[in-house]
Amino acid sequence: MQVTRKSPISGKEHTLDLPITAHEAFLFERGALIQDAFPNLSPAEREFILTGITDEEWTTTFGDDDELFEDNAELSKLQAGAPSPEDGKR
Repeated sequence: MQVTRKSPISGKEHTLDLPITAHEAFLFERGALIQDAFPNLSPAEREFILTGITDEEWTTTFGDDDELFEDNAELSKLQAGAPSPEDGKR
């Protein structure tokens, strides 16, 4: 099914051909959680349905997942009281 959304980042309208059924779309429109309505879609495809942001726009704007995971690992260490790499530079 073709899904068209306007990106709040670029203002461009994008259309993706997603492997969803009319029944799944109905469930989502009736209030089902997106991950329940469309269990076979990737997180990027579900994000597109919700926001209109494509995977490429997301990566360009917010970076890739590897950077996020590195930042989260550093945050987890700091929250656990582990010394930061910055601590040794003072």
